Amino acid sequence: MDLGREFCEGTDMDAKTPPPLNVTPKIEDGFFLGVVLTVSIAFAMVIEPFFAAVLWGVIAAIVFAPLNRQILSAIPKHPNGAALITLLLILGVVIVPAFVLGAALLQEAAYFYGKIQSGEINFVRIFSDTIAALPDWLRPYVRRLGLTNFYAAQEMVTKGVTSSFRTLAAQAFQIGQSAFSFLVALGVMLYLTYFLLRDGEALSQRIATAAPLRPSQRTALIEQFVIVIRATIKGSIVVAIVQGLIGGIVFWALGIQGALLWGVLMGAFSLLPAVGTGLIWVPVAIYLFATGAIVKAVILVVCGVLVIGMVDNVLRPILVGRDTRIPDYVVLISTLGGLELFGFSGIVIGPVIAALFIATWNIFTRMRGADAVVEG
Repeated sequence: MDLGREFCEGTDMDAKTPPPLNVTPKIEDGFFLGVVLTVSIAFAMVIEPFFAAVLWGVIAAIVFAPLNRQILSAIPKHPNGAALITLLLILGVVIVPAFVLGAALLQEAAYFYGKIQSGEINFVRIFSDTIAALPDWLRPYVRRLGLTNFYAAQEMVTKGVTSSFRTLAAQAFQIGQSAFSFLVALGVMLYLTYFLLRDGEALSQRIATAAPLRPSQRTALIEQFVIVIRATIKGSIVVAIVQGLIGGIVFWALGIQGALLWGVLMGAFSLLPAVGTGLIWVPVAIYLFATGAIVKAVILVVCGVLVIGMVDNVLRPILVGRDTRIPDYVVLISTLGGLELFGFSGIVIGPVIAALFIATWNIFTRMRGADAVVEG
């Protein structure tokens, strides 16, 4: 026994035993990261049916956050009350007018559809009369474009931007068919908006802390995301509303039937740069010229070019600022692609993804430049 004790002491086993490791093994880190990704994907699948509601709730909270902060500064000890007041303002300024406009638009569309069904409005006859009334010098150009036949012209337009807006119309029709689901989604959106207004800053801080990014990258991405959301809403939706409103008033003043419907269509098409509202008022102006209503046609062209068309150039820089504006061709492609992929929500999702793509590459380029300076 003594010999064994001496042997153990002589070998100094305690000295040769490695100290316990305090660093978590890489395999455990990898497994936990897999758990995090799996749970996150599962959560995304759970909330996927309410994707649009969640998206618009986040958008509403971001857009109206400055207003909520102003109200909170007036009642600093009542964050619940400030969020509730902001939510009521959203209801009164955005939701209720949208429902009223939607009801009036449905009534107008039903009236128009009835006239089309009865034959009182015949697009083939209108198109033929317009082509026949064109001056002789213009007809060769029209014939060269293949627009002498109504159905050929209709097919040409269909191959262009209208496919995306058919998707938009289908989304609106589905909303009308499933009113209960729409009301549930609206309730989820408003409920989420309330809590995001109340706890948004704390939640954004937690998300920023959890994101596996450098502090400078994290701050730049979050700031850019907020800027892009606000710029998209103010620079696209607000401008679309103003252009549609002006266009509808001009059509109503000229006595053109369906002024509300045409105004809404101009607002929708104004989301497409370059072409925009001209897809609506230019054919109407051509028809007025062809049918002899010269004065109305001239007034419509002047208002379309100098009033409706200039709203985008004047109002958008004031609302958004020139630094955050992305190229028109990027807006056009991303808006059409967003509509095709996400339906109505793609109006916002498409440009936001495009703007974040540009912002991310700008941040990456600045980082590469800074690294090059340091190495130099």
